[in-house]
Amino acid sequence: MPMTGTRLSGTDAECYRLHSVRCPEGTVMIRPRRSLLFMPGSNARALEKARNLAADGLILDLEDAVAPDAKALARDQIAQAVAARGFGKREVLIRINALDTPWWIDDLNMAAKAKPDGVLVPKISSVADLTAIADRLSDVNAAQSIRVWAMIETSRAVLDADKIAAASRDSEMRLAGFVFGPNDISRETRIRMKPGRAEMIPMIIHCILATRAHGLEILDGPYSDIANVDGFAAECAQGRDLGFDGKTLIHPSHIEACNAIFTPPAEEVEMARKIIAAFRQPENASRGAIQLDGRMVERLHAEMARRTIAIADAIAAMG
Repeated sequence: MPMTGTRLSGTDAECYRLHSVRCPEGTVMIRPRRSLLFMPGSNARALEKARNLAADGLILDLEDAVAPDAKALARDQIAQAVAARGFGKREVLIRINALDTPWWIDDLNMAAKAKPDGVLVPKISSVADLTAIADRLSDVNAAQSIRVWAMIETSRAVLDADKIAAASRDSEMRLAGFVFGPNDISRETRIRMKPGRAEMIPMIIHCILATRAHGLEILDGPYSDIANVDGFAAECAQGRDLGFDGKTLIHPSHIEACNAIFTPPAEEVEMARKIIAAFRQPENASRGAIQLDGRMVERLHAEMARRTIAIADAIAAMG
Protein backbone atom coordinates (compact mmCIF):
# COMPACT_ATOMS: atom_id res chain seq x y z
CA MET A 1 0.00 0.00 0.00
CA PRO A 2 1.26 3.50 -0.74
CA MET A 3 2.38 5.71 2.10
CA THR A 4 0.56 8.86 3.21
CA GLY A 5 0.87 11.58 0.59
CA THR A 6 1.56 9.24 -2.34
CA ARG A 7 -0.40 10.22 -5.44
CA LEU A 8 -2.04 7.49 -7.50
CA SER A 9 -3.22 7.65 -11.07
CA GLY A 10 -4.80 5.53 -13.78
CA THR A 11 -5.93 1.96 -13.20
CA ASP A 12 -3.95 1.59 -9.96
CA ALA A 13 -5.69 4.59 -8.43
CA GLU A 14 -9.12 3.34 -9.46
CA CYS A 15 -8.53 -0.12 -7.98
CA TYR A 16 -7.03 1.26 -4.79
CA ARG A 17 -9.89 3.68 -4.25
CA LEU A 18 -12.42 0.87 -4.69
CA HIS A 19 -10.60 -1.20 -2.04
CA SER A 20 -10.22 -4.03 -4.52
CA VAL A 21 -9.07 -7.46 -3.44
CA ARG A 22 -6.95 -7.70 -6.58
CA CYS A 23 -6.62 -5.75 -9.80
CA PRO A 24 -4.92 -7.66 -12.62
CA GLU A 25 -5.16 -6.27 -16.15
CA GLY A 26 -8.75 -6.11 -17.34
CA THR A 27 -10.46 -7.19 -14.12
CA VAL A 28 -11.48 -5.68 -10.80
CA MET A 29 -12.46 -7.96 -7.96
CA ILE A 30 -14.42 -5.75 -5.62
CA ARG A 31 -14.77 -6.56 -1.96
CA PRO A 32 -18.33 -7.73 -1.22
CA ARG A 33 -20.30 -5.28 0.89
CA ARG A 34 -23.77 -6.80 0.88
CA SER A 35 -24.23 -6.42 4.63
CA LEU A 36 -22.41 -4.21 7.14
CA LEU A 37 -23.67 -4.60 10.68
CA PHE A 38 -23.47 -1.87 13.32
CA MET A 39 -22.17 -3.19 16.65
CA PRO A 40 -22.08 -0.97 19.78
CA GLY A 41 -18.53 -0.51 20.98
CA SER A 42 -19.67 -0.31 24.60
CA ASN A 43 -21.03 -3.88 24.49
CA ALA A 44 -18.12 -6.29 24.92
CA ARG A 45 -20.37 -9.30 24.41
CA ALA A 46 -21.62 -7.93 21.08
CA LEU A 47 -18.07 -7.31 19.89
CA GLU A 48 -17.17 -10.91 20.70
CA LYS A 49 -20.30 -12.24 18.97
CA ALA A 50 -19.44 -10.25 15.85
CA ARG A 51 -16.50 -12.55 15.17
CA ASN A 52 -18.86 -15.33 14.12
CA LEU A 53 -21.56 -13.46 12.24
CA ALA A 54 -22.03 -13.89 8.49
CA ALA A 55 -22.01 -10.17 7.67
CA ASP A 56 -19.58 -9.04 4.99
CA GLY A 57 -18.51 -6.23 7.25
CA LEU A 58 -18.82 -4.79 10.74
CA ILE A 59 -19.20 -1.20 11.83
CA LEU A 60 -17.92 -0.89 15.39
CA ASP A 61 -19.87 2.07 16.69
CA LEU A 62 -18.77 4.93 18.89
CA GLU A 63 -21.63 7.26 17.94
CA ASP A 64 -25.39 6.69 18.19
CA ALA A 65 -25.25 3.32 19.95
CA VAL A 66 -22.99 4.61 22.74
CA ALA A 67 -24.07 6.90 25.59
CA PRO A 68 -21.84 9.92 26.34
CA ASP A 69 -20.60 8.46 29.62
CA ALA A 70 -19.62 5.21 27.85
CA LYS A 71 -17.59 6.75 25.00
CA ALA A 72 -14.19 6.14 26.61
CA LEU A 73 -15.05 2.53 27.48
CA ALA A 74 -16.31 1.88 23.97
CA ARG A 75 -13.17 3.40 22.49
CA ASP A 76 -10.94 1.12 24.58
CA GLN A 77 -12.98 -1.98 23.81
CA ILE A 78 -13.01 -1.32 20.08
CA ALA A 79 -9.26 -0.70 20.10
CA GLN A 80 -8.68 -4.07 21.77
CA ALA A 81 -11.11 -5.89 19.49
CA VAL A 82 -9.60 -4.53 16.28
CA ALA A 83 -6.03 -5.06 17.46
CA ALA A 84 -6.85 -8.70 18.16
CA ARG A 85 -7.57 -9.21 14.42
CA GLY A 86 -10.22 -11.84 15.09
CA PHE A 87 -12.81 -10.82 12.50
CA GLY A 88 -11.55 -13.00 9.67
CA LYS A 89 -12.29 -11.76 6.15
CA ARG A 90 -14.94 -9.31 7.31
CA GLU A 91 -14.35 -5.67 6.53
CA VAL A 92 -14.04 -3.70 9.76
CA LEU A 93 -14.99 -0.04 10.01
CA ILE A 94 -15.03 2.15 13.09
CA ARG A 95 -17.77 4.77 13.21
CA ILE A 96 -16.38 7.76 15.05
CA ASN A 97 -18.36 10.62 16.53
CA ALA A 98 -19.25 13.65 14.40
CA LEU A 99 -16.89 16.56 13.97
CA ASP A 100 -19.09 18.86 16.07
CA THR A 101 -18.56 16.68 19.17
CA PRO A 102 -15.70 16.66 21.70
CA TRP A 103 -14.92 12.98 21.01
CA TRP A 104 -13.98 12.71 17.35
CA ILE A 105 -10.27 13.46 17.67
CA ASP A 106 -9.76 10.80 20.37
CA ASP A 107 -11.83 8.39 18.26
CA LEU A 108 -9.69 9.02 15.19
CA ASN A 109 -6.43 8.76 17.13
CA MET A 110 -7.54 5.37 18.40
CA ALA A 111 -8.55 4.21 14.93
CA ALA A 112 -5.18 5.23 13.51
CA LYS A 113 -3.43 2.98 16.03
CA ALA A 114 -5.89 0.08 15.75
CA LYS A 115 -5.75 0.05 11.91
CA PRO A 116 -9.26 -1.03 10.88
CA ASP A 117 -10.11 -1.20 7.19
CA GLY A 118 -11.74 2.18 7.47
CA VAL A 119 -13.46 4.85 9.52
CA LEU A 120 -17.07 5.85 9.01
CA VAL A 121 -17.65 9.54 9.67
CA PRO A 122 -21.19 10.71 10.48
CA LYS A 123 -22.76 13.91 9.18
CA ILE A 124 -20.16 14.76 6.57
CA SER A 125 -21.57 17.84 4.84
CA SER A 126 -18.65 19.34 2.93
CA VAL A 127 -15.22 18.75 1.46
CA ALA A 128 -13.89 20.77 4.40
CA ASP A 129 -15.17 18.04 6.74
CA LEU A 130 -13.30 15.41 4.75
CA THR A 131 -10.19 17.58 4.81
CA ALA A 132 -10.34 17.80 8.61
CA ILE A 133 -10.42 14.00 8.82
CA ALA A 134 -7.63 13.60 6.27
CA ASP A 135 -5.44 16.17 8.02
CA ARG A 136 -5.85 14.47 11.38
CA LEU A 137 -5.03 11.05 9.96
CA SER A 138 -1.97 12.51 8.28
CA ASP A 139 -0.87 14.25 11.49
CA VAL A 140 -0.80 10.91 13.34
CA ASN A 141 0.82 9.07 10.40
CA ALA A 142 -2.13 6.74 9.97
CA ALA A 143 -1.63 3.91 7.50
CA GLN A 144 -2.93 4.78 4.03
CA SER A 145 -4.82 1.48 4.06
CA ILE A 146 -7.34 3.09 6.45
CA ARG A 147 -10.10 4.34 4.16
CA VAL A 148 -12.73 6.98 4.92
CA TRP A 149 -16.47 6.45 4.47
CA ALA A 150 -18.77 9.48 4.57
CA MET A 151 -22.27 9.28 6.02
CA ILE A 152 -24.63 11.41 3.94
CA GLU A 153 -27.14 12.52 6.57
CA THR A 154 -27.81 16.20 5.96
CA SER A 155 -29.53 18.24 3.28
CA ARG A 156 -26.25 20.04 2.57
CA ALA A 157 -24.48 16.72 2.03
CA VAL A 158 -27.13 15.60 -0.45
CA LEU A 159 -26.98 18.89 -2.34
CA ASP A 160 -23.16 18.75 -2.48
CA ALA A 161 -22.84 14.99 -3.00
CA ASP A 162 -20.94 15.44 -6.27
CA LYS A 163 -18.43 17.84 -4.70
CA ILE A 164 -17.88 15.49 -1.77
CA ALA A 165 -17.47 12.45 -4.02
CA ALA A 166 -15.09 14.35 -6.31
CA ALA A 167 -12.73 14.79 -3.36
CA SER A 168 -11.85 11.11 -3.77
CA ARG A 169 -9.62 12.12 -6.70
CA ASP A 170 -7.18 13.34 -4.07
CA SER A 171 -5.71 10.13 -2.61
CA GLU A 172 -4.95 11.90 0.67
CA MET A 173 -8.69 12.17 1.30
CA ARG A 174 -8.86 8.34 1.44
CA LEU A 175 -12.53 8.45 0.43
CA ALA A 176 -13.94 5.00 -0.38
CA GLY A 177 -17.66 5.68 -0.47
CA PHE A 178 -20.88 6.94 1.04
CA VAL A 179 -23.38 5.53 3.49
CA PHE A 180 -26.81 7.05 2.91
CA GLY A 181 -28.48 7.99 6.20
CA PRO A 182 -32.25 8.30 5.68
CA ASN A 183 -33.24 8.71 9.33
CA ASP A 184 -31.15 11.81 9.96
CA ILE A 185 -32.13 13.26 6.59
CA SER A 186 -35.77 12.73 7.52
CA ARG A 187 -35.23 14.47 10.86
CA GLU A 188 -33.55 17.47 9.28
CA THR A 189 -35.73 17.90 6.21
CA ARG A 190 -39.06 16.75 7.67
CA ILE A 191 -39.45 14.39 4.70
CA ARG A 192 -41.39 11.46 6.14
CA MET A 193 -40.01 7.94 6.18
CA LYS A 194 -42.73 5.78 4.66
CA PRO A 195 -42.78 2.27 3.18
CA GLY A 196 -41.35 2.37 -0.32
CA ARG A 197 -39.38 5.58 0.39
CA ALA A 198 -40.93 7.28 -2.66
CA GLU A 199 -40.31 10.73 -1.20
CA MET A 200 -36.59 10.00 -0.77
CA ILE A 201 -35.83 8.34 -4.08
CA PRO A 202 -34.73 11.58 -5.81
CA MET A 203 -32.13 12.13 -3.07
CA ILE A 204 -31.01 8.50 -3.18
CA ILE A 205 -30.54 8.57 -6.95
CA HIS A 206 -28.66 11.88 -6.69
CA CYS A 207 -26.18 10.37 -4.22
CA ILE A 208 -25.79 7.16 -6.23
CA LEU A 209 -25.04 9.17 -9.38
CA ALA A 210 -22.41 11.17 -7.48
CA THR A 211 -20.62 8.04 -6.29
CA ARG A 212 -20.70 6.33 -9.68
CA ALA A 213 -19.41 9.46 -11.41
CA HIS A 214 -16.31 9.22 -9.23
CA GLY A 215 -15.86 5.46 -8.95
CA LEU A 216 -17.02 5.12 -5.34
CA GLU A 217 -19.17 2.61 -3.47
CA ILE A 218 -22.45 3.48 -1.72
CA LEU A 219 -24.33 1.62 0.99
CA ASP A 220 -27.98 1.95 1.96
CA GLY A 221 -28.98 3.00 5.47
CA PRO A 222 -30.48 0.63 8.05
CA TYR A 223 -34.09 -0.51 8.30
CA SER A 224 -35.48 0.36 11.72
CA ASP A 225 -38.52 -1.93 12.01
CA ILE A 226 -36.54 -5.01 13.05
CA ALA A 227 -39.52 -7.36 13.36
CA ASN A 228 -40.98 -6.50 9.95
CA VAL A 229 -39.31 -9.22 7.88
CA ASP A 230 -41.28 -8.52 4.70
CA GLY A 231 -40.71 -4.78 4.91
CA PHE A 232 -36.98 -5.31 5.37
CA ALA A 233 -36.76 -7.66 2.39
CA ALA A 234 -38.68 -5.21 0.22
CA GLU A 235 -36.36 -2.35 1.15
CA CYS A 236 -33.28 -4.52 0.49
CA ALA A 237 -34.59 -5.43 -2.95
CA GLN A 238 -35.40 -1.79 -3.66
CA GLY A 239 -31.91 -0.73 -2.58
CA ARG A 240 -30.31 -3.37 -4.79
CA ASP A 241 -32.39 -2.29 -7.79
CA LEU A 242 -31.62 1.39 -7.19
CA GLY A 243 -27.91 0.58 -7.36
CA PHE A 244 -26.69 0.38 -3.76
CA ASP A 245 -23.75 -2.01 -3.24
CA GLY A 246 -25.20 -3.28 0.03
CA LYS A 247 -27.01 -2.24 3.18
CA THR A 248 -26.05 -1.27 6.69
CA LEU A 249 -27.87 -3.23 9.38
CA ILE A 250 -28.76 -2.73 13.04
CA HIS A 251 -29.68 -6.32 13.94
CA PRO A 252 -28.00 -9.68 13.21
CA SER A 253 -31.34 -11.23 12.24
CA HIS A 254 -31.22 -9.18 9.03
CA ILE A 255 -27.89 -10.55 7.78
CA GLU A 256 -29.07 -13.70 6.02
CA ALA A 257 -31.85 -12.03 4.02
CA CYS A 258 -29.65 -9.06 3.13
CA ASN A 259 -26.84 -11.29 1.86
CA ALA A 260 -29.26 -13.34 -0.21
CA ILE A 261 -30.87 -10.31 -1.85
CA PHE A 262 -27.58 -8.62 -2.71
CA THR A 263 -25.99 -11.82 -4.06
CA PRO A 264 -26.24 -12.13 -7.86
CA PRO A 265 -28.61 -15.03 -8.70
CA ALA A 266 -26.94 -18.17 -10.04
CA GLU A 267 -28.65 -17.83 -13.41
CA GLU A 268 -27.42 -14.24 -13.73
CA VAL A 269 -23.85 -15.35 -13.01
CA GLU A 270 -24.17 -18.21 -15.50
CA MET A 271 -25.36 -15.83 -18.22
CA ALA A 272 -22.53 -13.42 -17.38
CA ARG A 273 -20.00 -16.20 -17.89
CA LYS A 274 -21.63 -17.10 -21.22
CA ILE A 275 -21.39 -13.50 -22.39
CA ILE A 276 -17.70 -13.28 -21.50
CA ALA A 277 -16.98 -16.63 -23.16
CA ALA A 278 -18.84 -15.59 -26.30
CA PHE A 279 -16.85 -12.38 -26.73
CA ARG A 280 -13.62 -14.34 -26.27
CA GLN A 281 -14.35 -16.43 -29.34
CA PRO A 282 -11.93 -15.49 -32.17
CA GLU A 283 -14.77 -14.68 -34.55
CA ASN A 284 -16.19 -12.14 -32.05
CA ALA A 285 -12.92 -10.48 -31.01
CA SER A 286 -13.51 -7.34 -33.07
CA ARG A 287 -17.29 -7.21 -32.93
CA GLY A 288 -19.17 -4.63 -30.90
CA ALA A 289 -22.35 -6.70 -30.69
CA ILE A 290 -23.22 -10.37 -31.07
CA GLN A 291 -26.30 -12.54 -30.94
CA LEU A 292 -26.48 -14.90 -27.95
CA ASP A 293 -29.43 -17.13 -27.08
CA GLY A 294 -31.72 -15.11 -29.31
CA ARG A 295 -30.82 -11.69 -27.90
CA MET A 296 -28.48 -8.93 -28.99
CA VAL A 297 -25.50 -8.53 -26.62
CA GLU A 298 -23.16 -5.54 -26.77
CA ARG A 299 -19.75 -4.84 -25.28
CA LEU A 300 -21.39 -2.86 -22.49
CA HIS A 301 -23.14 -6.08 -21.45
CA ALA A 302 -19.72 -7.75 -21.25
CA GLU A 303 -18.55 -5.00 -18.89
CA MET A 304 -21.62 -5.55 -16.71
CA ALA A 305 -21.01 -9.31 -16.87
CA ARG A 306 -17.43 -8.90 -15.64
CA ARG A 307 -18.67 -6.99 -12.61
CA THR A 308 -21.31 -9.63 -11.86
CA ILE A 309 -18.68 -12.36 -12.02
CA ALA A 310 -16.26 -10.36 -9.88
CA ILE A 311 -18.89 -9.89 -7.18
CA ALA A 312 -19.91 -13.56 -7.29
CA ASP A 313 -16.27 -14.69 -7.07
CA ALA A 314 -15.57 -12.29 -4.20
CA ILE A 315 -18.60 -13.60 -2.29
CA ALA A 316 -17.46 -17.17 -2.85
CA ALA A 317 -13.99 -16.26 -1.57
CA MET A 318 -15.56 -15.01 1.67
CA GLY A 319 -16.47 -18.63 2.43
